[in-house]
Amino acid sequence: MTFTDIQKALSARGFDPGPIDGVWGARTTAAVRAFQASKGLKVDGIVGPRTAAALGLDATVTNPLIDPSLVWFQAAWRLLGTKEAPGTSDNPNILQWASRLGIPYRRDDVPWCGLFVAHCIGSTLSAEPLPNNPLSARNWLKFGVQTTGQAGAVAVFYRGALKGWLGHVAFYVGQDDEAYHVLGGNQSNAVSVARIAKNRLLGFRWPSTVPPGSGKPVLLTPSGQLSTNEG
Repeated sequence: MTFTDIQKALSARGFDPGPIDGVWGARTTAAVRAFQASKGLKVDGIVGPRTAAALGLDATVTNPLIDPSLVWFQAAWRLLGTKEAPGTSDNPNILQWASRLGIPYRRDDVPWCGLFVAHCIGSTLSAEPLPNNPLSARNWLKFGVQTTGQAGAVAVFYRGALKGWLGHVAFYVGQDDEAYHVLGGNQSNAVSVARIAKNRLLGFRWPSTVPPGSGKPVLLTPSGQLSTNEG
């Protein structure tokens, strides 16, 4: 089951998801919610097993990293490779993320890991409250509900001193014995996957408006050096 499959199934049943393009946006979410309401299902805009079955789709997940029910996580993957503009220039796409969310943000040389997470969640989960000042990575410890390391979870780390204020926030991809693999912004000045030492973790969070995930860790083979400063 892909986003395109979901959009096609919605359209075939008279619920307009917008363009059939495999991109999860506000119109697709609205169509899912309308379909769920028509079937007496929980109206959350997420295509879980029951909604998938009602759409005639197979909700079996063989790879949690491409699970279409994790709409915010898939939005993050689509932005892999997005970079800051060099020198004094700014990437207009990064600035636009902030503008759409009403977040004051003027330059992409200001740490934007929190902005990246806010954009991915805010653009796909319209009912999900974001933390106050989402640019501050440690504020994401107040987001949603506590969870464990699993695909799509928001992972919050400290930078510098444990008791300080610097931090980093990204999405859990997997883990090895030494580190968590995370998909985040402002990692080497780009959206990338980095390995961060497990002892830097402050906590995992999960969207409060989304059903609990599988809770299962994703075990990966170590690859690359440990990231030491994501700012």
